[in-house]
Amino acid sequence: MEFFHGYTYSAHPAACAAGLATMDLFEKEDLVARAETLSPYFLDQVFALSDLEIITDIRGYGLFAGIDISPEGGAGVRGFDFQKRLYHNGLHIKMTGDAGLLAPPLIAEPKHIDRMCEILRQTLMEY
Repeated sequence: MEFFHGYTYSAHPAACAAGLATMDLFEKEDLVARAETLSPYFLDQVFALSDLEIITDIRGYGLFAGIDISPEGGAGVRGFDFQKRLYHNGLHIKMTGDAGLLAPPLIAEPKHIDRMCEILRQTLMEY
């Protein structure tokens, strides 16, 4: 019996070139080490938001963090409003229900983290 699973023996040359260029850039720019260096600062700034009552949970690892805000008006209603307010204030994050995901780019600097957390705090304080 034969199991057909697609054409995996060839790849598109442009996609391969893009992948190789990305790997080269990661190595030349030392992006993994940059992320490792920035992570403690990023997590400290995000966890500093825990003094706001609207936040029910914060978790994070590396340059990835999640925040939960207390629901109001049903699951996801406040989260949707929060996402719109954040966008209006100059920051876009992924919201799923009342949980927000923060993932700055690997080229971020502390000043970018500061601005991101400043907008988060400002917007959270609107509630």
